[in-house]
Amino acid sequence: MSVRTDSSAPHRAGFACFVGRPNAGKSTLTNALVGTKVAITSNRPQTTRHTVRGIVHRPEAQLVLVDTPGLHKPRTLLGERLNDVVRTTWSEVDVIGFCLPADQKLGPGDRYIAAELAGIKKTPKVAIVTKTDLVDSKTLATQLLAIDQLGKELGIEWAEIIPVSAVDAEGAARNASGEDGARGAGQVSLLADLLVPMLPESPPLYPEGDLTDEPEQVMVAELIREAALEGVRDELPHSIAVVVEEMLPREDRPADKPLLDIHANVYIERPSQKGIIIGPKGQRLKEVGMKSRKHIEALLGTPVYLDLHVKVAKDWQRDPKQLRKLGF
Repeated sequence: MSVRTDSSAPHRAGFACFVGRPNAGKSTLTNALVGTKVAITSNRPQTTRHTVRGIVHRPEAQLVLVDTPGLHKPRTLLGERLNDVVRTTWSEVDVIGFCLPADQKLGPGDRYIAAELAGIKKTPKVAIVTKTDLVDSKTLATQLLAIDQLGKELGIEWAEIIPVSAVDAEGAARNASGEDGARGAGQVSLLADLLVPMLPESPPLYPEGDLTDEPEQVMVAELIREAALEGVRDELPHSIAVVVEEMLPREDRPADKPLLDIHANVYIERPSQKGIIIGPKGQRLKEVGMKSRKHIEALLGTPVYLDLHVKVAKDWQRDPKQLRKLGF
């Protein structure tokens, strides 16, 4: 499919969302397309809880990416709410990208989502084969055929089936040298080329410099949560929630040396989990603070003092009142 970039071509703008089972590479793809870190990425499934929008600016188009949680068979009230968020999002976007990892055979989770997608008739659907850097060309070819076949079985007409390596592209965004990085960046750019013509004609929806419309506090909370998840993948995959209580510029600072005070609470479900997050002699929490502070400073462009506290919100994933308090 060729893309017109001449000045007579109408400007397009609209929304695309990536769907797929948990950990299919949706957030990594969003980050690679936008060229900066906007969505939380972790190799724990089920880490994205907010609809984080990444915005891709091009001379001829503006592509707004809506990153939804992974759709899955819910086991808790939180799970049900996340699935409702997904379906609502699907019905409101201009194009849906279905992410399927190249290194895993199609499974019941993929079929469950594809069957749901088949029910959404009008929205164009693109099958995106992610993590292609992890497989050889024969495995990739087998996966492409399997996805084509899945569409035929369920009556889904894929607008495109496209392989990408977002990890290579993220590397390319950071470091332009290196063959893999350049190839990954090319694939991700091609994906944007294919999505743009499916958007409606429209002037830009967001100002030029915007990369996301998430409130900064939500993004800061996500970065802290990502750092907190890092060392406790197996023990507390879904038990961590983060709420930023306040973000205030430190008073009496010279204009050329600003400091932002951020006070945040890390919530877990049971008192026994507190020690896991804090670590021996508070070392673990210190690392979480240092790691997330670096990302937060890069995001906000200002030095930050981060004050973290660990609190227990008993069984918050199953309690409607706690879910509301924690922003779900």
